[in-house]
Amino acid sequence: MEKNRTSKKTTKKGSSNFLIQGAILAVAGIIVRVIGMFYRIPLADILGNEGNGYYSSAYSIYSLLLIVSSYSLPTAVSKMIATRLARKEYCNSIRVLKVSLFYGTIVGGLGAAVLWFGADLFANRFLKMPYTYYALKTLAPTIWVIAYLGVFRGYFQGIGTMLPTAISQVLEQIVNAIISVYAASRLFQAGLRSNLVHGSTEYSFALGAAGGTIGTGAGAVAALLFLLFILLSYKPIMRKQARRDRTKRRESYGELSGVLFMTVFPIVLSSVAYNISTVIDNSIYGNSMAAMGMGASEIASNWGVVGKYQLLYSIPVAIANSLASALIPSLSRAMAEGQRGQLKSKVSMVIRFSMLIAIPATVGLTVLAGPICNMLFSRNDNSALIKMVMYGSVAVVFFSLSTVTNGVLQGINRMQTPLKNAIISLILHIIILCVMLFGFRLGIYSVVYSNILFAFTMCTLNGLSIGRFLNYRQEYKKTFILPILASGIMGAATYGTYFLVHLTLKRNVFGVLAAIAVAVVVYGIILLKLRCVDETELLSVPGGKKLVRIARKFHLL
Repeated sequence: MEKNRTSKKTTKKGSSNFLIQGAILAVAGIIVRVIGMFYRIPLADILGNEGNGYYSSAYSIYSLLLIVSSYSLPTAVSKMIATRLARKEYCNSIRVLKVSLFYGTIVGGLGAAVLWFGADLFANRFLKMPYTYYALKTLAPTIWVIAYLGVFRGYFQGIGTMLPTAISQVLEQIVNAIISVYAASRLFQAGLRSNLVHGSTEYSFALGAAGGTIGTGAGAVAALLFLLFILLSYKPIMRKQARRDRTKRRESYGELSGVLFMTVFPIVLSSVAYNISTVIDNSIYGNSMAAMGMGASEIASNWGVVGKYQLLYSIPVAIANSLASALIPSLSRAMAEGQRGQLKSKVSMVIRFSMLIAIPATVGLTVLAGPICNMLFSRNDNSALIKMVMYGSVAVVFFSLSTVTNGVLQGINRMQTPLKNAIISLILHIIILCVMLFGFRLGIYSVVYSNILFAFTMCTLNGLSIGRFLNYRQEYKKTFILPILASGIMGAATYGTYFLVHLTLKRNVFGVLAAIAVAVVVYGIILLKLRCVDETELLSVPGGKKLVRIARKFHLL
């Protein structure tokens, strides 16, 4: 009996700690996305839709090479470190760090070389946007820096602290924002002079996009220097732990390299299959529209609108990414210790919390699509963007759920399952995209709708796989039904508030801010009134005690 009580207490404490670590990353993720959104506004104004199209297209190729080379390193390193620390193998965990740095050097260098020397091929043949060349070249060195950054972030996540990763992400984005806007502005002006020399209109957009990507590299370097400083400060603790290590078996560097590769490889494949859809969409759309007679500048301009849409829905999805990053080492520890109960508890908790954020975010984006787009991108005609956000906001729910379930499957060592599910989803996605482009002639909206289908298929297949491997059944009432009900009421209150404030003050920005504030309060109150979130769950999140005091004061608990 006593043992069972202790076990429950440990499980509860572990779940609470995991949520706190996840919340730290989630808050950092929100800050990063908010900074990203606000610096992309002046950047979009500088570049215009056409320049933004070059910027977004270059990023899609860069992101794919980043996934292949080093994107998987934080996940893989955190899994390996967490597993060895759970067994108190401190010396082996240091060896994992050394092997990972060597691996990062090789794959980061290769990724940078492919982007640098292949920029012309990607721009002209693959994307059908020749002027993307300059932004691609500028992004190449960043891949190498990100490889080292990924190793250090994975190490700190593996030892159970998300704070260094969170701070480094915020620092990275601040530096990125400042340098991107400044460099884009200067290079856009230089491009205008090049236009006069070459008798063209494209150099300003192309060089401006390249200026925007310079900030990415500068931010990565700043974050890397910060994490190096933290690691050097942590070194005495690592040495002290190594002296306490009583493990007789020392894993060789060759053995660890093999384990790292076998951990990284399926994650890379599943991540590529999961994320390659944007690059494929870019290429299929560009080549299809070119074949139908559309010019390269119009293709780039349309893709620039998609970039803005993706920016808006990526903010709430970032929370799911953060929860998944915190979940993977936590699940790996539970697996290593054979704690089956903790596994199910954490899976249930992470899916619930991601839906508590994603569902109201979807409703909020739908009802405030016009006001938000016009507030953020006031200098442009936003009619196409508003339609995309209204019809495509449900992507928030499906991408959040697919991201979290990917993390669950990776955390329980089912690496190949997300890959298989992503390939099936990707094939369906490509078929539907082609049907919408050539059959229904939906143009750029084909990309939006087929992406939603991809995410829906992915999270459905992942959910079935988790149920099979863990003998797990997702709770529906508190995870989906009550949040949908609360979000519906919130949506009505949100739109009503915007309408009244805008009618009174005639200022869009005041209406949007007031509507968002009312949305947060109304949604929180309804969740508590419907008993969707209880006191214990509130206490398990950062600032939970304060939230409980406020809820009690207003008789909501």
